[in-house]
Amino acid sequence: MTYLEDGRCSLSNNLSENCIRPVTVGRKNWLFSDAPDGATANSLYLTIVEMAKAYNLNLYEYLKYLLEQRPNKNMSDDELANLAPWSEKVQDICSNKME
Repeated sequence: MTYLEDGRCSLSNNLSENCIRPVTVGRKNWLFSDAPDGATANSLYLTIVEMAKAYNLNLYEYLKYLLEQRPNKNMSDDELANLAPWSEKVQDICSNKME
């Protein structure tokens, strides 16, 4: 229905399907994916990786930055927003700059 409302939207969802293909192919091979908590953990980390790719971040630098900052449930929404891949601070620190 979105396509009918906005012609800029693609009729195909191939891009989305290609992004989740590693999850569907690998889920039976990954350790702990057979339990609900393990599947949740896999989904969380794969989401972080795909978001970093979508925002053209250096994945290693972004994961290192997240581990250094140690996000937790006691952080305010503003503090957590500063860790998001679309944050200007994160973009400056972790972007894939051509040098």
